[in-house]
Amino acid sequence: MSTTQTVYRLTIKDGIDGIHPYQEPIPSISPYEVLVKVHAVSLNYRDIAIATSKYLLPARNEVVPTSDMCGEVVEVGSLVTNLAVGDAVIPPVTPDYLYGDFREGDDAFGSVKDGMLREYVVLPAHILIKVRVGKGRLGYAEWASIVCTGATAWNSFYGGKKLAPGDTVFIQGTGGVSIASLVIAKAAGATTIISSSSDEKLKYVKSLGADHVVNYKTHPHWAAEVHRITNGRGVDHIIENGGLGTIEQSLECIAGSGIISVIGFLAEGGEKQPAVLIPTLIKAATVRGVRGGSKHQLEELVKFLGNKDVDVAVNKVFSFSKEGIVDAYKFVEAGKHIGKVVISLDKQ
Repeated sequence: MSTTQTVYRLTIKDGIDGIHPYQEPIPSISPYEVLVKVHAVSLNYRDIAIATSKYLLPARNEVVPTSDMCGEVVEVGSLVTNLAVGDAVIPPVTPDYLYGDFREGDDAFGSVKDGMLREYVVLPAHILIKVRVGKGRLGYAEWASIVCTGATAWNSFYGGKKLAPGDTVFIQGTGGVSIASLVIAKAAGATTIISSSSDEKLKYVKSLGADHVVNYKTHPHWAAEVHRITNGRGVDHIIENGGLGTIEQSLECIAGSGIISVIGFLAEGGEKQPAVLIPTLIKAATVRGVRGGSKHQLEELVKFLGNKDVDVAVNKVFSFSKEGIVDAYKFVEAGKHIGKVVISLDKQ
């Protein structure tokens, strides 16, 4: 094995085009660490927000971008007992958020800590989760695609009020968290409603098992359409990706004792009005901020997926090259994706 590797770093002032390759040493491991060969990295909207200076939390200049990776253990520290050479592994997004309630701060990979856009990464053995990669199973690209979005969706459904069979879920959009939410909700026995401005994307999510779809351009008052679909009852869970531009309609169509999981801030428009708090009080609904998930929640998701016959939607795979990485970022930035976009180190 070579002693050097290709590592990409981000010069934030230059935007997406500021992602550049460097040759750096492959670091050595301590007795409690492992060396992982990266096979696949998946992108989140968070990665695009960091690269375009739209991220709401701290980000370090010249950081190695991205947090979501699936790779193979190629070297094991002398005191590591839970992993072996050849194991396929994924890390959580935040290495210090392992169990329990969310702890404020942002020491996640790809923003403050160097991330995964490189050939090899040294990681503490205790943060890694083993997954099964092979024929008839999810591959490196699929496992990389569930790290952040899957843990976020799982946290939304099981970190607060737990999703139950027969519940109705409304999911905004068709990005990574949305598709992960659809997959989990369907496998858990829920009725699913998903929205998009694209009939083509809605046709695709119907093929993934969505029970109902709503085009929010055709139905700008989409809360009324959700009420029509649910016979006036509303929905038990909402995956809220829009922020101020959508929260009032989410509050309008949440059912009694329902929960709105606030994931993103993608929609434009909307004014901050105290009046939006009134339906929360009337319906005893919960509006809950969700920032990813813990290692424990990711482990629960891995176990759940291992017992279900599900597909993880990988929309497009790009190569591990300057051109491929920039194209992947711009593809996600343009909103062309449905589900996940992956950079594969096996696709050269």
